[in-house]
Amino acid sequence: MGSEAEIVRKPRFLCLHGFRTSGAILKKQIETKWHQSVLEKIDLVYPDAPFPAQGKSDVEGIFDPPYYEWFQFNKEFTTYTNFDECLAYIEDIIIKQGPFDGLLGFSQGAILSAGLPGLQAKGVALTKVAKIKFLIIIGGAKLKSEPVAEKAYSSPIQCPSLHFLGETDFLKPYGLELLECFVDPVVIHHPKGHTIPRFDEKGLKTMLSFLVRIQKMLPEKQEKELCYNKKDALEA
Repeated sequence: MGSEAEIVRKPRFLCLHGFRTSGAILKKQIETKWHQSVLEKIDLVYPDAPFPAQGKSDVEGIFDPPYYEWFQFNKEFTTYTNFDECLAYIEDIIIKQGPFDGLLGFSQGAILSAGLPGLQAKGVALTKVAKIKFLIIIGGAKLKSEPVAEKAYSSPIQCPSLHFLGETDFLKPYGLELLECFVDPVVIHHPKGHTIPRFDEKGLKTMLSFLVRIQKMLPEKQEKELCYNKKDALEA
């Protein structure tokens, strides 16, 4: 019994990959670049986005296909196509493969992840699943579609969040703008561009500290288990 009590539940994250990449690509990037001391403290699940890539991928020749995208957009990034379908798809993954404690996102997946807590709070996304508790945002920015953005960022985003900002990332100015939407965001700065970075000593310390902090905030059992237990008790 004593050893069972010592088992610590890891925070479980749904990981949303970048535009025209895949879950397998994000998994490979994270598992080859992130320190084992980080990976052993977190459970990560890597689905593919719902739509096959509708054009050339920036990772062609670096990572093998197939490639996927979460939704489509115009040149100005202000009008979205298949956005509601994307939200329903993510909710379905959470129902079938969850529960999850948080979202991790890179690039398009980061833009999406950072907007979802606000959309969920407004009742326009993820209404059938538990509240998103934590975020890890790598190379993120704000959603630019006005009808979506006004709901996503209408109130300060309260959940604990960790943001990676690359010194030469073309999205860095937009990542800084995104930080203003969050209450007490934690930031890791790295010298690289729009990529999954390796950790320097300071970044590793910040990451591990964030994971320890959120782990302490977890309920002992995941919410789906608690729901089942209540149901069993009612039926008994």
